[in-house]
Amino acid sequence: MAHPVPPARRTELPPVHGAVICVAAPCLAISPEHGQLTGRGLDGIYRSGRRLLSRCLLRVAGRDPVAVQGRSLGADRAGFTATVRTGAEVGPDPDIGVERVRHADGTERITLRNFTARRHRLPVEITLGTDLADLAAVASGSPGPEVPAGVHTSGLRWSSGGAQAVTTAEPPPDDAVASAGLLRWQLDLGPGEARTIELRTVQHRTARAPAGQVANPLAEARAEGDDPRVDAWFRTSLDDLRALLLRDPGQPSDAFAAAGVPWRLGIAPAESLWAARMALPLGTGLAVATLRVLARTQTGGRGPEAGKIPGPLRGAGPQLPPGCTGTEATLAFPAVLAEARRWGLAEEELAELLPAAERCLDWLRANLGEDGFLADPDPGPRRSETQAHAHRAALLGADLLAECGRPGAEEWQDWAEALRRRFRARFWIDGDGPSGGRPAAALHPDGRPLPRLTGAAAHLLDTGLLGGGRLAPGLLDPVRTEQLARLLGAPTMDSGWGLRSMAVREPGHNPFGHHSGSVRPQESAVAIAGLAAAGFEKEAAGLLRGLLDAAETFAYRLPEMYAAEQRTAGSAPLPHPAACRPASVAAAAGIHALAALAGIRPDAPAGTVALAPLGSAPLGALRLSGLRVAGQPFAVRVSRLGLGMVEEAADALQLAT
Repeated sequence: MAHPVPPARRTELPPVHGAVICVAAPCLAISPEHGQLTGRGLDGIYRSGRRLLSRCLLRVAGRDPVAVQGRSLGADRAGFTATVRTGAEVGPDPDIGVERVRHADGTERITLRNFTARRHRLPVEITLGTDLADLAAVASGSPGPEVPAGVHTSGLRWSSGGAQAVTTAEPPPDDAVASAGLLRWQLDLGPGEARTIELRTVQHRTARAPAGQVANPLAEARAEGDDPRVDAWFRTSLDDLRALLLRDPGQPSDAFAAAGVPWRLGIAPAESLWAARMALPLGTGLAVATLRVLARTQTGGRGPEAGKIPGPLRGAGPQLPPGCTGTEATLAFPAVLAEARRWGLAEEELAELLPAAERCLDWLRANLGEDGFLADPDPGPRRSETQAHAHRAALLGADLLAECGRPGAEEWQDWAEALRRRFRARFWIDGDGPSGGRPAAALHPDGRPLPRLTGAAAHLLDTGLLGGGRLAPGLLDPVRTEQLARLLGAPTMDSGWGLRSMAVREPGHNPFGHHSGSVRPQESAVAIAGLAAAGFEKEAAGLLRGLLDAAETFAYRLPEMYAAEQRTAGSAPLPHPAACRPASVAAAAGIHALAALAGIRPDAPAGTVALAPLGSAPLGALRLSGLRVAGQPFAVRVSRLGLGMVEEAADALQLAT
């Protein structure tokens, strides 16, 4: 009797929440907290998804150093402190200190320091090894065997198939044993003296691997204020976003933000656009380059997919089938282009990208269902956030077409107005009693609403920026907007550490669930900005303070998601074992949330900028400097009374009233 073949189990991503991760795209270093690369799990130095080094074990005087501390020193480097007792001194105190600084580009400096008043002659051994496996194989637990090493001048080399790696040492080792992957030194340290060994791991037999060579399109901005944490959060967010920048292989002058590490060190259309949009206060360079990269992938021809930006499916939790990130990116494209123009996009860059934006709108028109809503995927549910993205694309696209003298603006304005009427009639679920109503998470293909309250509802408040400092109208009327603001600010959605992706009382709520309960910083930042713009400062301030508190617990490097039970005294948000950290949208969320405090609304083509700061000044006085509006430095200060003042701006820029 034949037995049925069981379905293949989905590969589970190994946990990374306890790892110390450095990134300088496309280079990556993943280390345990003790700093020794063991060859197990994800440990290693990677470049472009290839593990160049999986083992780097240090022994001093025949002993393993005792780990004391491991921590990030910046987006691209980490430091590890350890001590050694050689046995030459009486008592429990260590006599040798070990400092290791590991860079994402494959450079590591190991400094040994003699703490004693006597001279030490120390044998030092470093064992190296690699499997030259790609990250996918490592993550699935099947990296393959280690590759035999060969001696290479001042270090070791490995090669297998078309892959190779070289580790060199300075000073050169006194001895190298290829069969054991071993480098040996005899170091002579006088009292208080220190000696450093530098290791460099590269893909080829060259000098240091190039890293961080992407032209930086992000301004060197700063945040400072009464709450000293805003500086650390803003600075870390900017550093992480910069570390995730990658070149477009087809056009190396264009850079985009990779989705995150370790799993998605590459372009993710929706996330890369969202990161670029939220980073617009730092200049339009990242947005322009990202739009160019995605325009080159846009589907051509005349079929139903013409004009769409391709993208993979993304899980949406247990309530809905996976959504298409290509749909989200296609709808975001014209909106990001329109907002980039308000921040100061050059006219020649606009002219280059406008045809691609028009094709995105053509795709939207061709893919609307008979009910006037956009399914995602088709045929499938009509998600509320998809309608919000479509509505924003229509209104900001219409604004763009009108100001560029292109046809179709009135048509899209009329369509958006009709969508608002349909959405309010079909997506809003009236509630009984004092609880009021709520937006449906989606409509099933048969028209039934899915009555789930999710963090995606925050996108209903994200209307987009028009000219003269005006915001586009939203899908909800003022009464329903107020009700949604109340829901987002209630404990069922506001965990005290940020916005939950699903309300705590909904069936299937999981505090670790990507779309079913965890906090996603991007959604929290969207909610903060949307609530602030709509005038609901209390709710915006509550989410902002919670997100900042969460950032502090994660050393200001927010992961793409984290678990958050309701906040209580002494509690803390819990890391998600498989979350990317850093992640581009989580890093950009810090910039977006803090910029929302100042309420900067530029209109560079009109030569104006408006300020709408939070009057409650939830973090006290705040100053943002080094921003870019109309291509020139821009600085704004918000006082403790919530009053905004422009301190630096382009000469041609006037403050709108």
